[in-house]
Parts: sequence; C-alpha cells; structure tokens
Amino acid sequence: MGLLARLRKEWFIIGILLVILSAKLQPSFGVRGGPLKPEITIAYVAVSLIFFNSGLSLKTEELTSALLHVRLHLFVQSFTLIFFPLAVWLLLKVLTLTAIDQWLLRGLQTVGCMPPPVSSAVILTKAVGGNEAAAIFNSAFGSFLGIVVTPVLLLLFLGSSSSVPFSSIFSQLFMTVVVPLILGQVCRSFLREYLERRKPPFGAISSAVLLMIIYATFCDTFSNPNIELDPTSLLLVVLIIFSIQISFMLLTFAFSTRSGSGFSPADTVAIMFCSTHKSLTLGIPMLKIVFEGYEHLSLISVPLLIYHPAQILLGSVLVPTIRSWMTSRQKGLE
Repeated sequence: MGLLARLRKEWFIIGILLVILSAKLQPSFGVRGGPLKPEITIAYVAVSLIFFNSGLSLKTEELTSALLHVRLHLFVQSFTLIFFPLAVWLLLKVLTLTAIDQWLLRGLQTVGCMPPPVSSAVILTKAVGGNEAAAIFNSAFGSFLGIVVTPVLLLLFLGSSSSVPFSSIFSQLFMTVVVPLILGQVCRSFLREYLERRKPPFGAISSAVLLMIIYATFCDTFSNPNIELDPTSLLLVVLIIFSIQISFMLLTFAFSTRSGSGFSPADTVAIMFCSTHKSLTLGIPMLKIVFEGYEHLSLISVPLLIYHPAQILLGSVLVPTIRSWMTSRQKGLE
C-alpha cells in the first residue's frame, strides 16, 4: 500500500492529531465564547448531526434475521454494559494507589461505560467471516441502549459536573441524541432505496463532525493553564488499554467456546469484537453533555481517544489469526 493510500485510509487518526495540534496552537478560536461558539455549534448542532446521521445509517430493517439469537445478544450487552464497567471500576481501585494521573483514570472508567460502536466491530467481524448479522444487531441495539444506559453509568461511577443538574443533562440528551436519532430513522424509512443506491459516506460525515467536537474540547484544555498532561501517565494508560482489550477478548473467547455454550465459531467472532469494542462516535458527544463545564473534560476524553484506534489496530492485526481458527474449527464441526 502506497503512502498516499495509507494516509487516505488512516485520515481520521491523522485528523485527531491535527485538530489537537491546532487547538494547542490557537486555543482561543474554539473556547466557550470564542469565534466558533462551541456552546451552540458543538453542544447542539454537531452532536445532533452525529446522531441524526447514525439514525439515517442504521439498517434496522436488516436486524430481524438476527433478532432471535437472544442468548448471544444477552451475553454481548451484559458484558459490554455491566461486566466491562464493573471490571474497570475494580481495576481502578488498585490503579488509584499509583502515581497515574487521576483524571486519566477517570477517563478509563468512561471507556468502560460506553456502548459498542456502530461500525468497527461489524467491519472486523465481516473481515473474519463471522456472524455479521449478529454483529450488526448488537452494534445497533447497543447504540440505542447506550443512549439511556451510558449516561446513567457515567453519573453512577463518576458523578457529574456540579454546575449542571441531572434534569438538564437528560433533557439535553433527549433533544440532541434521542430526537435526531428517531428523525434519522424516520427519514431512512422514506429514503431507503435512494440511500441503498447512492450509499452516502455516513462514517466519514460522523468522523468529520467528531473532529470538530474533539477540537473544541482540547481548545478548552489548552486555554486553561492549570491543566498539564503527564507523559508517563499517558504511556501507562496506553499499555493498560491494550492489556484490557487483549484480556477481555481472551475472556469472551473462553466463555463463548466452552462446551455447552451453544455458540458457533462465527458467533464467537461477533461476540469477541462486539463485547470489547467501544464507541468514540457516540461517546465523545455524551461526555460533552454529561461533563459540560468540567475543566478536565479533555483529560477524561483522552483514554477514549486512545481506545478507538487501539481497538481497530489490535482487531486488524488479529483478523488472519481469528479467521484461520474459525475456518479450522468449522471444518472440525462438519
């Protein structure tokens, strides 16, 4: 793959680095009250656009084929929205005794509270040849569940910024998340044939808007002289994130392949990716709403910004290994 093709493929990761650098160089443009007016353009317009786009792109009509595989769905959603945040919470009880930046550790807890992503788990399941229908169902269903469950988990494990009352948080979530998502689904029902024919770049649109949100978040950070990012803490958090991903992938693999589990090798592939992947697209806007006004919001966001490329990188590296395991296991069952 040539350099240009590689840059085009990884444009979003490069974009994250560039917007953080831009925020560092000129933070005054994207701060609250600045020319960008993020309190309106980001808090309402950008977040609503992401969820409207999600509603427009979610192929709920394709989910009926996977609907009856209840045990698989129950396993994935319980793992990602109950076991995952609880396990991270217990891990942080130990890590808080270390010298790692406490705001980065809080960020690790927010990662645990996030729903599964709409795309990456599906793409990797498809690349391996696993149960794609189950991956699509759990990604979409998890996204819908996450709209309600994730803010509750965030408030439960971390509390909220004291300046924003709970009623205000949930009313903003309803207006900028639930309403745009439903509108997107309604529009999709009328435009389905056109969307299937033209295939608009939904993922690229959400990613571009997400870069704008990340930029504004880091503008707030770099305009605050009291916030500093410790490089040692950052490196340790990267290592912890990779350790969590590998451990949880092995754990879901062990559970779903044990005798009497009732899961096929193709099911196991979907379970491994859907249970351990977390959504950046849904996560960053939710953090922006729940922790509005937090001066450490960007530090809390850092682990999620790391987790996203890490899960894609690790998943991509493991695709050939998982595919060869699945093929040999399927041959053994025939």
